[in-house]
Amino acid sequence: MARSGFIRAASILFPLLILVNGQTTSNSADGLNGSAQPTALATVGTVSIDGTHTAFRPIFTIPASADEGATLLPNIEDPQAVNAQDVCPGYKASQVKDDERGLTAVLTLAGAACNAYGTDIEVLNLKVEYQAANRLAISISPAFIDSSNYSHYIVPEDLVPRPTLESSYTDIDLDFNWDNEPTFWFSVTRHSTGDVLFTTENQKLVFENQFVEFVSSLPDDYNLYGLGERIHSLRLNHNLTATIYAADAGDPIDVYGSHPFYLDTRYFETDGHGKQKLVKNSPLPRGNSGGSKYESYSHGVYLRNMHGQEVRLQPDSVTWRTIGGSIDLFFFDGPSQREVTKQYQLAAVGLPALQSYWGFGYHQCRWGYRNWTELRQVVDTFKAFDIPLETIWTDIDYMDQYRDFTVDPVTFPVSEAQAFLEQLHADGQHYIPIVDSAIYIPNPTNSSDAYATYTRGNESGAFLLNPDGSQYIGAVWPGYTVFPDWLSKYSIPWWVNEMVTWHKDIPFDGIWIDMSEVSSFCVGSCGTGNITLNPVHPPFSLPGEVGNIIYDYPEGFNITNATDAASALAASNVNHPPYVINHVQGDLTVHAVSPNATHHNGVQEYDVHNLWGHQILNATYQALLSVFPGKRPFIIGRSTFAGSGKWSGHWGGDNTSKWYYMYFSIPQALSFSLFGIPMFGVDTCGFNGNSDYELCSRWMQLSAFFPFYRNHNTLSANSQEPYIWESVARASRTAMNIRYSLLPYIYTLFYQAHTTGSTVMRALAWEFPNEPLLAGVDTQFMLGPSLLITPVLEPGADTVNGIFPGIIDGEVWYDWYTQEKVQAQAGVNTTINAPLGHIPVFIRSGSVLPQQEPGYTTAESRKNPWGLLVALSEDGDATGSLYVDDGESLEPTDTLTVAFTVMNGKLKADVNGNYKDTNSLGNVTIMGVDGCDGNVKLNGEKIDDSKVDCDEGTGVLKLTGLNDVTKSGAWIASWTLSWA
Repeated sequence: MARSGFIRAASILFPLLILVNGQTTSNSADGLNGSAQPTALATVGTVSIDGTHTAFRPIFTIPASADEGATLLPNIEDPQAVNAQDVCPGYKASQVKDDERGLTAVLTLAGAACNAYGTDIEVLNLKVEYQAANRLAISISPAFIDSSNYSHYIVPEDLVPRPTLESSYTDIDLDFNWDNEPTFWFSVTRHSTGDVLFTTENQKLVFENQFVEFVSSLPDDYNLYGLGERIHSLRLNHNLTATIYAADAGDPIDVYGSHPFYLDTRYFETDGHGKQKLVKNSPLPRGNSGGSKYESYSHGVYLRNMHGQEVRLQPDSVTWRTIGGSIDLFFFDGPSQREVTKQYQLAAVGLPALQSYWGFGYHQCRWGYRNWTELRQVVDTFKAFDIPLETIWTDIDYMDQYRDFTVDPVTFPVSEAQAFLEQLHADGQHYIPIVDSAIYIPNPTNSSDAYATYTRGNESGAFLLNPDGSQYIGAVWPGYTVFPDWLSKYSIPWWVNEMVTWHKDIPFDGIWIDMSEVSSFCVGSCGTGNITLNPVHPPFSLPGEVGNIIYDYPEGFNITNATDAASALAASNVNHPPYVINHVQGDLTVHAVSPNATHHNGVQEYDVHNLWGHQILNATYQALLSVFPGKRPFIIGRSTFAGSGKWSGHWGGDNTSKWYYMYFSIPQALSFSLFGIPMFGVDTCGFNGNSDYELCSRWMQLSAFFPFYRNHNTLSANSQEPYIWESVARASRTAMNIRYSLLPYIYTLFYQAHTTGSTVMRALAWEFPNEPLLAGVDTQFMLGPSLLITPVLEPGADTVNGIFPGIIDGEVWYDWYTQEKVQAQAGVNTTINAPLGHIPVFIRSGSVLPQQEPGYTTAESRKNPWGLLVALSEDGDATGSLYVDDGESLEPTDTLTVAFTVMNGKLKADVNGNYKDTNSLGNVTIMGVDGCDGNVKLNGEKIDDSKVDCDEGTGVLKLTGLNDVTKSGAWIASWTLSWA
């Protein structure tokens, strides 16, 4: 689960009973924004849950005021804020040296220092590199950096690799230009078109120790995408401040991840003579003849910077501001979105991990599954309703007092776990537990509170420190906690050991990482001096808790330590930098480990905050390599950074059971395609609040076409497993049948993403780059190049409007269900029937889709006969591909690829590789056939007429029952199928 303290807290499945003044009452606390209140201690006891007794802990509730920070006004909302462009002098370039690979120069303040939001850096170094045929790098950093502040400016390459020089630079289509009038400015231009992609002309470079600003002009009606992570439409609007700072927020706009990258797409109108004119997003010409008269060019911009950032979009400009670091800009010239994304991944952030085949099955989770018996009931109920279930997940319910690498000895005992998981694995199914990011620190006065995971980590030096060298102690679900220091050389070996050891008791199949921004429920090192109170209760009420507490501070409680810790480095403004970014929590110290927390190597969390979630994913990846040697780790994480896709997938966090959140899931997923994290999904049917049958039905069908497919909701909401409503069960079965039949296609898409950097979910604008009308479309999407998904995204509807792209250039679309050609016009919305339980899916002409008969699990599906779905173009052509391996090896030794080509009434399957798949080819369906003579042959041998069904009215040729003629295996050798 994604869990923000604003929305939710630890997994209490019953009213938590506490003793106050001799009275037994229920525990609750004021919300995080409530006033400070004294708090009571709880007794130790037991409570019955469906006849099962479970222990619960003595509890002191942290006052709500412990997570209250300073009242800060974001700079962009402050009418009195200084405009650095008005008061700062900019720089002048000198000592310029250039060659064919780029140039270097010294930048010196062009006037008196302004010190607008820090201290001006007087001398900077500029380095420009033509790095590759498609990449330009511009680096601006302080000229004098010593070891004490190196990390404040320069991103270590062992944490975030930097793109390197390549020999292909001579072919680059990007030009760097600069001038010193009135002060230093630069521009990046596309050489082939003369289009200015980025220019700081008439703007000043501002470079201070805690504030960097640079501004570029943008064309009218620009199309920018990316700058994550946020809940927003796909195309970013022109009056937006995108804050890039990892934050634990339950109802977020700017949320968990940090991806300082954007895609810029510009449309040009051609006049028939090779000339172009930049145009706004005007409609396409109507009709199906003449072809499109537009073309587009895309480029990408990546700022390699780990610090908190704001990117302010205005109608004519983009302003980039950071609260630290340097300017390390990379431009990727495309010229298509497809190429930009590949260039970004291949050179800058790395290619996404190839997922295990089973990861593409359906996943079920709930915060509130109470014991192994209930999990068994859920698994069995899915089977009884014939709804495929691949993986069952548990939220923090399973933990012993919410401590990582433990299970509750009463409700989730190890003995029952092993029996349950043994049967689950025997049925071809999987189990994934949540693992949180904070580690409980035991009460030193209570020997029974010992926690070996902490002890081992503490002895090895694996945890973050305070500036004075003491241990940084925050608070999360289990109480006062410490946090792994991922810059310590001891942290990853400790983390690996904990997972390997735990797996011996709980044989999980993958890991779900949560709370990794990293989140803490109090300001500063609030546990310092208070750990003898552990375990303590979070400073807010938990779902399931009712009533009010009579508060009374325990003797010795120290509420001032948080303020002391926060002010320890007040002189350098680390916790409260001079420039106030528009952060969701307001104060950077709130609901997070404070910026002044210190790593063992002296680096402050201020400099690497946005990397914490990225690093725990790396640590978990290394751990799972040890748990499952030679197999691909399956990880879903909450906080991500540029490059996290090398190790993990991501889910969208704390959404709500509202229609607009279902809509937002589409642009969220498409954005993560840009970021190189294609394994993306959301909490289907919504996490917070109660779903209903209509919303859940539509959402279950939509998410069936997302790479990561999981239903998950909160303890305080009604259950929403798809079998709760019969209509949702029917809709789910229908959509899952399509999804599971397409697993070979989806798996092939991920193989291509893993090897080339291509995208899996695709915006229509990216797949059809010559149609400006599509630039803002995010209510439809492509799954790979061949499938168009047009979901219903509003209540009470039985139709949906959708555009069919490419028609102006001769594209044809086929209905998935009827397999008939769609009758639609170019550039206009078409009304599509979509009664409840039906999600419109269309197949693009020119496609060959590999399929496999769906089974209940992915393991069963992999044993079933193959099928092919062929959608012919108007010219009778089609192409496609298939990748096959064992579905789990990190580096498979045996693989198989099949290239499909259709021309002149012949389908050729060109088979290469040594992976042995003995499943037969069961059926082939060909849409768009122009007449059938009944003479269908496989490798020259006529296929029996009883296996052939040709409907000349619809142009659909169906071949069924081919199993006997392909019994040696569909891909045992290359073959040709002919029908004309």
